[in-house]
Amino acid sequence: MDITAYLRRLGLESAPPSVDHLRALHAAHVERVPYEALEIWLDRPTTLDPAESAARILRGRGGYCYHLNGAMSALLAALGYEVTRHVGGVQNHGAEPGVTGNHLVLTVRLPSSDGPDEWLVDAGLGDALHEPLPLAEGRYRQGPFEYGLRRSEVAPGGWRFDHDPRGSFAGMDFGMEPAEMSAFETMHEHLSTSPTSGFVRVATLNRRDASGADILRGLVLTRIGDDAGSTTMESSADYFRAMEDVFGITLPAADRSLLWGKLIKAHEAWTTSASTSSTDDGLTPSTSSVSE
Repeated sequence: MDITAYLRRLGLESAPPSVDHLRALHAAHVERVPYEALEIWLDRPTTLDPAESAARILRGRGGYCYHLNGAMSALLAALGYEVTRHVGGVQNHGAEPGVTGNHLVLTVRLPSSDGPDEWLVDAGLGDALHEPLPLAEGRYRQGPFEYGLRRSEVAPGGWRFDHDPRGSFAGMDFGMEPAEMSAFETMHEHLSTSPTSGFVRVATLNRRDASGADILRGLVLTRIGDDAGSTTMESSADYFRAMEDVFGITLPAADRSLLWGKLIKAHEAWTTSASTSSTDDGLTPSTSSVSE
């Protein structure tokens, strides 16, 4: 991994491990490296290799939790941080908590005499954390979101992260046992290929900043926080301009053509489904967003 290039991608310089530098690394990562799974929609399988994920990040792309936290864990280790990977489980709203392995979590231990020495570090939660959280029970506010951190009821000795009610998921549990990247191979295959996977069903991008989050699901761009609102992309020019301006991704022409064709097909299928169900639930395409 080219550490200098990685730091340049984040707009930072190397520094000795510290809470302030860890915060800066985390904030820069979620602001500059988008949460996305577009390689699935572009028919390009990915691996769990942190070096491969980092190389893709250096080419101006992002990834989802295994890629983002995998690469970030390697970066942190190279910078001298004591970082540990853990198996976690993210739950959608209304789902039962569980450590399913659909999420890779990081903790970092820092020598400290005047503050917390262990931190939850997670650049792979999409619209959630902007900065790391001290690994201690409490309520934490970051921008427009308020989070909870408490002991897990499903992972003995582990932790539970409760997302803000406006977030895209309900929460996440993780155990404290160290994990290798191989622990996520089966779930990575499922998330990348299964017709029931949210990544396969909906093309999604997320980016977090200090004042909120941007989410592009299908053709609907939503802002939570400052300047909140939603806009449907009416053309390929609008869509790829948003992808570049908001999420920092510029795709070559062949990728744009392939992706746009799939997006239009998926949006038409969703519109038909939403119109059919509007009699029963009151939803119409103009009042609901592209959903899983």
